[in-house]
Amino acid sequence: MTRPILLSTPHIGDRELEFVREAFDTNWIAPVGPHVDAFEQEFCQTIGAKYAAALSSGTAALHLALKLVGVEPADEVFCSTLTFVASANPIIYLGATPVFIDCDRVSWNMDPNLLQEALDQRAKRGKLPKAVVLVHLYGQSADIEPILTACNRYNIPLIEDAAEALGATYQSKSPGTMGRIGIFSFNGNKIITTSSGGMLISEDENLVAKARFLATQARDPFPHYEHSEIGYNYRLSNVLAGIGRGQLLVLKDRVAARRHNFSLYYQALSNLPGIKFMPEASYGRSTRWLTCITIDPKKFGSDREKIRDQLQQQQIETRPVWKPLHLQPVFKDCECINGAIAQELFETGLCLPSGSNLTETDIYQVIDAIKLCCTY
Repeated sequence: MTRPILLSTPHIGDRELEFVREAFDTNWIAPVGPHVDAFEQEFCQTIGAKYAAALSSGTAALHLALKLVGVEPADEVFCSTLTFVASANPIIYLGATPVFIDCDRVSWNMDPNLLQEALDQRAKRGKLPKAVVLVHLYGQSADIEPILTACNRYNIPLIEDAAEALGATYQSKSPGTMGRIGIFSFNGNKIITTSSGGMLISEDENLVAKARFLATQARDPFPHYEHSEIGYNYRLSNVLAGIGRGQLLVLKDRVAARRHNFSLYYQALSNLPGIKFMPEASYGRSTRWLTCITIDPKKFGSDREKIRDQLQQQQIETRPVWKPLHLQPVFKDCECINGAIAQELFETGLCLPSGSNLTETDIYQVIDAIKLCCTY
C-alpha cells in the first residue's frame, strides 16, 4: 500500500527522547519542573524575548493574553479574519465581540491601512476596541510596524498570534516580540512541537508572572489552598517541555527544510498557467511553514476543489486556505472590515504537503499529481 503524504506531521529526533528520559529518571512528570523553566529560558534566547510562560496550548496562551490586557464582556477586539478559529475563540470565552479585519495581498496578513482606518472611525464614535489580535499566517510575519503604530496611537494593546510563525523574521526581529504580548503554538502540525503546548511571551515581567499565576489555578501564596481569583489549568507539563527543548535545538534545520520544500514546488509549478504562490513580503523572511498556492481555474483548467479531490484519491493530503472567520457560521453576526481578499484566497487557495520530514520523492510526487490536473 502506498504511504500517504500528509500535510504537516511531527518531526521528532533523538534529543527530545533524551530530555523526556531525564524527566522520567528524575520523576518530574507532573506540571512544572526543571524542563519547564529551561524551556522558557531557551525559548526567550531563541526569539529574543525577555519573559515567557510555557502553557498547555497556543489557545490557552491567547486566552490569558486577552485577559491580561483587560478584555471584558461587551468589549470589542479587532482580529485578523484569514486565520484558524482559535485566534478568535478566546475573545468569545471572555464575553467580548470580535471584529474582523481583511488581509492584504502582499503578506496575506492583516492590512495595516484597513486597521488604521477602522481605528480612526471607531475613535470618532468613541468606541475603540480593547485589543487587537494580529495573526502571522502560514509562517510569514505581518507588517508589524505600521500596525503597532496604529495601535499605539490609541493606546490599544497589540497581541501577536505567532502560532504559525516561529522561526520567521520581521526586520531581523521575531514576530511575536513587538506587541504587548506574543503567543506561540507547539501543536503537532507546527514547525516544532511538544505534542500540544504553547508559550506566552512579553517584555513585561509582571504580565508573565500573572500569566503563570492564572495558569496554575490562581493559587494564592498560603500553605493551604486559597484562591481569590478564578484560575485555569494551563501550565505545560515537564515531560512536554522536555520535548520542546529538543525541538528548539533543530528549529533552524526545520525552517531550512520547509523553505527547501517551497523552493522545489516553486521551481516546478510557478510557470504553470493560473498557479501563484503565497508571496514573501520584502520586510522579513518566511519559514514557509506551509507552502500555499492559489489556482485560477480559467487558466489552469481545474479549480481548487477538483485538484484537492484528485490528490486525495492518491493519498496526498492538502487543505484549502483558512476559511475567513467572518464567513464561519459561528461568527455570522460579527462585523468584518472588508473581507473580499480573504474570501478570494479561501476560494482559490490550497496548502500543499510541507512537513520538514518529507523527502524530495514525496514532493515530486505531489508536483506530478498537480501537473496532471492541468488541462492547458
